[in-house]
Amino acid sequence: MNHLILLFSLFLTPALADKASQETAQTFSSNSASHKRLKRDWIWNQLHIKEEIDTPLPHHVGKITSSIRNSNAKYIIEGEYANTIFKVEETSGDVYAFERLDREKKAEYELTALIIDRRNNQSLEPPSKFIIKVYDINDNVPVFVQKVFNGSVPEMSPVGTSVTKVTAVDADDPTVTGHATVTYQVIKGDEYFTVDDSG
Repeated sequence: MNHLILLFSLFLTPALADKASQETAQTFSSNSASHKRLKRDWIWNQLHIKEEIDTPLPHHVGKITSSIRNSNAKYIIEGEYANTIFKVEETSGDVYAFERLDREKKAEYELTALIIDRRNNQSLEPPSKFIIKVYDINDNVPVFVQKVFNGSVPEMSPVGTSVTKVTAVDADDPTVTGHATVTYQVIKGDEYFTVDDSG
């Protein structure tokens, strides 16, 4: 019985060794293939900044990054308000805003990122467009769309009769919960009249 076990292990060991060498060869070939097919590309998340930030300028917006590894690489931005409101740190790709932004004036900015070789100004990869979104803060009060709303109601009308409709608007972002929600309240004459959330 001992001989059978020994014989079986002798057959099994080369098979395992062969399988391990195949896996090593596959890993090596896939690694070498990935090195051959290394794709250079821009890497970043969407850039964004809150409006009306109350801290000293400049404000960090985000980072543009390329997978290129080149000690002479230099980041540049072009387009809307590039190098005026927005500037990029040429070695790190960090983007900064040099003005406080107001979403109600402009909600997003489109720019182009470039990476060049500083020795000859040659592009190291194709330019890429990106957007900086300005996030809303709830900084606007609702305003009525007109100064006076006139209404009338016949005498002896039943309770709940409609008298008039009022409308107010809020300039904040309506896609952010609560930022542009308008509710109404009667502050004088509330013993006779009520107003609902539709105005």
